[in-house]
Amino acid sequence: MGLMLHFFLTVVFVFFSISSLSFVNSASPTSFSVGFYDQSCPAVEKIIHDELVKKMSPIAHNITIPGILRLFFHDCNVQNNCFVLCVHGCDGSILILPTDDNNSERNATINLSLAQDAFDLVNKAKEALEEECPGVVSCADILAILARDVVNWWKGPNWEVEKGRKDGLISNAAEAELLMPKSNEKIHTLIRRFESVGLSTADLVTLSGAHTVGVTQCKEFATRVFYNDTTLNSTTRSKVMDECNFPQMEGIAALDQQTPFLFNNSYYKRLRERKGLLLSDHVLAFGENEFSRDLVDRYAADQKLFVEFAKAMVKMGRVGVKTGSDGETRRDCTKFN
Repeated sequence: MGLMLHFFLTVVFVFFSISSLSFVNSASPTSFSVGFYDQSCPAVEKIIHDELVKKMSPIAHNITIPGILRLFFHDCNVQNNCFVLCVHGCDGSILILPTDDNNSERNATINLSLAQDAFDLVNKAKEALEEECPGVVSCADILAILARDVVNWWKGPNWEVEKGRKDGLISNAAEAELLMPKSNEKIHTLIRRFESVGLSTADLVTLSGAHTVGVTQCKEFATRVFYNDTTLNSTTRSKVMDECNFPQMEGIAALDQQTPFLFNNSYYKRLRERKGLLLSDHVLAFGENEFSRDLVDRYAADQKLFVEFAKAMVKMGRVGVKTGSDGETRRDCTKFN
């Protein structure tokens, strides 16, 4: 009986494991492709880009661009606590407003600092598309296209966005806390998190390059400052102590203190100099994983290699994609149909 039970559980585990992997890459070429809206809404990318251009101002420029990128990351990296991994992924669930009946992802502690300006831009793009192509373009696709466009805006690499995502039917704050990398995590934990949704160590290091722009809350690296962490460059520590009103450690600081408004490989150079504010960034360059350390060195030495960011974004954009009846196309990105 014990042997039969063991065999049954093994079969069940393999079945669910295969199903989970299929779910992560669930979209077929016909239902998920670069040209998905060529017939139904051919101007989709222009309409979205026009809304980005309208939004840009000296202030919005520095908030919206990293805000959209972070919004896309937080949308794609969500799972729920299934028997075996179930990925919600890139399905626009981050955009749902909480209600009395549903404590949505936006209420998760890790998401409370997401820029409202970024949410507003997605909503503006959705409103424009509803006038041109009502009920056609998903909120998940709008966010994916904007993530590419804001990287282009700051002279980063370009890529063609695969489209055809459906908007998810679940948005839960507790689930949003499960997978998102934390700012104080070690390299092995970060690698396991990424591997759980089909992303590699190379993807981890490459996608972390998004920290070449934007800011972080001072509380996210406060312990490194309080305890005079010797792995943090002393000049950088003194600088952020002033910026963060030490010892209160309030406010924000640029993740890349050198060129915070350029999408380049400066982030990796700063990591090599021990100037990465977040421990989760520092361990990419000085943690126990040799491959991660070597890749940081390569990116720091050659800006041209950082075009790999585009490939990693395409790969992340496939995580947990829903098509057909697995999701919906919302008319309003902030609530389910």
